[in-house]
Amino acid sequence: MLSLFQLIGTIGNPLPSYGSYLSATRLLSNIIRLLIVGAGLYALVNFVIAGIGFINSAGNPEGIQKSWAKIYQSIIGLSVVMLSFAFAALLGMLLYGDPSAILQPEITGPGG
Repeated sequence: MLSLFQLIGTIGNPLPSYGSYLSATRLLSNIIRLLIVGAGLYALVNFVIAGIGFINSAGNPEGIQKSWAKIYQSIIGLSVVMLSFAFAALLGMLLYGDPSAILQPEITGPGG
């Protein structure tokens, strides 16, 4: 009868093949990208809720005003996200001569 190890075989460590994807810089970059996608989805949900609010207000000025407030807040939030990218690119261009220096940093260690 075969043992469990003979049946499955040896399993190697997959981590060394990924290398730079495990660095703190990549982790921070992925977290920032996740937050930006979350901000976009949140704005989309706010737009949909505002549209439903317009439909449900049935001409009520207070309901329409609340819906417009949601739309304005979503537009301002998306503008802040876009302007932060533009500011980071401008700052990277002025300080490092490369617009992606802050947005996609490359940190090398003693071996690289």
